[in-house]
Amino acid sequence: MKAKFRKFLSDLNETFWVLPAAMVVAGIFLAVGLISLDRSGMVPGWLINSPWLYNGGGTGARTLLGPIASSTIGVAGTVFSITVAALSLAAGQMGPRLLRNFTRDRGNQFTLGVFLGSFTYALMVLRSVRTESEGAFVPHLALSVGIMLALVSVGTLVFFVGHMAGRINVDTVIELVSEDIWLAIQRLTSREPQPAAPHPAMFQDAAPVLDTRRGYLQQLHAEGLADWAAERGTVLRLLVRPGDYVFPGAPIAVMIPAVEGANAAITAATALGPARVSSADIEFAVRQLVEVAVRALSPGINDPHTAIAVLDRLGAALCDVVPVHLNSGVWFSDKRVTLVVPTVDYDGLTDGMFHLIRQNAAGVPSVLIRLLEVLTAVATCEHDPARIETIRRHPGLVLADAERSVANPADLADIRDCHAAVARVIASQRPPR
Repeated sequence: MKAKFRKFLSDLNETFWVLPAAMVVAGIFLAVGLISLDRSGMVPGWLINSPWLYNGGGTGARTLLGPIASSTIGVAGTVFSITVAALSLAAGQMGPRLLRNFTRDRGNQFTLGVFLGSFTYALMVLRSVRTESEGAFVPHLALSVGIMLALVSVGTLVFFVGHMAGRINVDTVIELVSEDIWLAIQRLTSREPQPAAPHPAMFQDAAPVLDTRRGYLQQLHAEGLADWAAERGTVLRLLVRPGDYVFPGAPIAVMIPAVEGANAAITAATALGPARVSSADIEFAVRQLVEVAVRALSPGINDPHTAIAVLDRLGAALCDVVPVHLNSGVWFSDKRVTLVVPTVDYDGLTDGMFHLIRQNAAGVPSVLIRLLEVLTAVATCEHDPARIETIRRHPGLVLADAERSVANPADLADIRDCHAAVARVIASQRPPR
C-alpha cells in the first residue's frame, strides 16, 4: 500500500487544480471569518472611520465588489487562455511530454488561484452587504481586504506575464528538466559501493510470477517486498524496473523457491499508471531532455543551438555521476539476497543520452563536434575504468556517422580533430591508486 500512497502523492503533486482549489476554499473561509468579525462589533469605530478601511454605505460597497468579482473572473479566463496557448507551443516545439512541467508549475497554479480565490471572496462578501432598506450591514473590514486582494490580483497579473514569457523559453525548459535529472541522480545513487547483482543462472529454474495488470511501473516499495521475501525464505527477481511497461499476462517477476502469495505481495508493493514518471526513473528525465534535442534537430525546426544546449546539460549530468554509484537493485536480509530489481547501469544511461541525438544529428557538424567535446569533458572527470570503456565507444560512433553523412572536407577534418582529442584524453586516463 505504501507504493500506492506514494503514487497518490505524486499524482496530487502533478495535478494542476489542487492549489487553485485550495485557494478558492481559503477565499471562502477568509470571507466568512472576516464577515463574522465585522458582525461581532469587535472592529473599533476609530479604525472603521480611519482612511485604512472602507467606511462607505451598502450601495457603494456593492458597486465596488461587483467590478472586483467580474474583473477577476474575466482575467482568470485570460490567464487560462494564455496557459493553454503556452502548452500548445510547448507541445509543438519541445514535445508533449514536457507539458507536465507547465501544469505542475507553481507560478501558473498560484496565479490562477489568486484570481479564482479573489472572485470567490468578493462574491461571499457581496452576498452579506445590506442597504438601509434591507437592514443596513456593511462589512468594512472584509470589504477593505477585498480591495487589497484586487490590488494583489493586479500585481499577480504582471508577475504572470513575465513568468510565462520566461517559462516558454527553451533554455528555461532545458534548465528545468536538467534539475529533474540532478534530483533523480541525488535520489537514485549512492556514495557507497553497491553489491553486485547475482548471476542470472541463479534464477534459471525459478518460478514465474504472472501479472494481469497493464501500465507503466510508477512506484515500487522495494523494502517491503524484500522483507516479505525474507520472511518466507525465497528470492524474488523483478523483471521490470520503475519506468518499464507491465504487459497483462506476462511474468513480472521470478522467484526461487516458489511460495504462495507472491502475486499479492508484488501487487501491494507496486503501483502502475498510464505514463512514466521521473520520481523513481532516472531515464525518464534524460529522455525528456533528449526529446528536446531531437525535435530541435528535425527539419521543421532546425535549431542546432538547442541541441548543443541539451548536450551541455547531459555532459554535466554525467559529471555529477562521477563521485557516486548507480544502485545495483540488490536487497539483502541477514547477508542473504532476497530481492533483485533491474536498474539503469552506466552503459544504458550514456546510450540513452547520446544515441538518439547522434543519430538525428547526422549531417550537422556543429552538433557532432559539440558531442565529441562533451565526451572529452566527461572523460576528463571520470576515472572509473569500466565507465571509461563505456565512454570510449561513443566517439567512434560519432566519427563513423560523420564520415557517412558530412560531405564538406573541412567540417569532416574538424570532427576528426575532435575525435583525436577525446581519444587522447581517454587513453591518458588511469584508474585511481
